[in-house]
Amino acid sequence: MTHSTYLNTFVRSSFDIQLVRWSLIVIFIGFGYTKWFDYEAQALIPLIGNSPLLSWMHAAFGIQGASYALGVAEWAIGAALLIGIWSPTWAVAGALGSALTYLTTLTLILTTPGAWESSAGGFPAMGGATSFLIKDAVLLAASVVLLKHDLRRTCSTLAQA
Repeated sequence: MTHSTYLNTFVRSSFDIQLVRWSLIVIFIGFGYTKWFDYEAQALIPLIGNSPLLSWMHAAFGIQGASYALGVAEWAIGAALLIGIWSPTWAVAGALGSALTYLTTLTLILTTPGAWESSAGGFPAMGGATSFLIKDAVLLAASVVLLKHDLRRTCSTLAQA
């Protein structure tokens, strides 16, 4: 095989989609796991407590219960992404859940106290929460790419039926 053939094979492969899917699965399983521990529930207090979208969770479930609920949601999304390897419908559900998760976490940048500091000569600089959450912009983009791919897969499966 020539270099051109190898390159063509790589470009036509689904390696990129599988890399995105497996990366998201590992992230959801890993972060879902941390939600079962007190240190994580405590770390989530300023994030959840100041969010107009999530603050209801502390009142409904308590501090540890809210963390458990997020962990269950993260594991469910990870499981849907995993099952989505074989089932296009589950793949869409998992990718949509992933996109909504990262869209929600990005809103925390706007609502968490100390997210922006003015220590950079008067110009806003990322605070602790923001520097952790900003990566979710890339995870949102990856989720949208996967969602688009899985919607095409689902439409293709339905057209064949």
